[in-house]
Amino acid sequence: MVRRILSDKMWEQFEEALAAVKDPRGAPAELSDREFLEAVLHLARTGEPWRDLPSEFGRWIAVYMRFRRWEKSGVWHGLWEVLQQGAAPLALHLFIDSTSIPVHPHAAGARKKTARARLWDVRAAG
Repeated sequence: MVRRILSDKMWEQFEEALAAVKDPRGAPAELSDREFLEAVLHLARTGEPWRDLPSEFGRWIAVYMRFRRWEKSGVWHGLWEVLQQGAAPLALHLFIDSTSIPVHPHAAGARKKTARARLWDVRAAG
């Protein structure tokens, strides 16, 4: 069982924001918009690769392709703009501040450790 993030009250606000941005034309998707957003939020929260998306969210490739279509058509950008105008105040509780996420030292700009020269290494001796 995958933990869900969107409460009913949050979804009501998101649904209105999405309606203002999303084009209603097209074939119905495998997942509802709510389930799709849950899948994207799950990936953002856990950092899992697309292929490791739990099967409860449907086929990972369908979620990925929908994510890419929304990116290409500007839905994500439009949603971000609507949310910044205060359309969904509960959305502030959903997003992660990247400054609080620990990263591996290599990703944080730490100096690389240099390998010690081995006695039998010709390049180090010469």
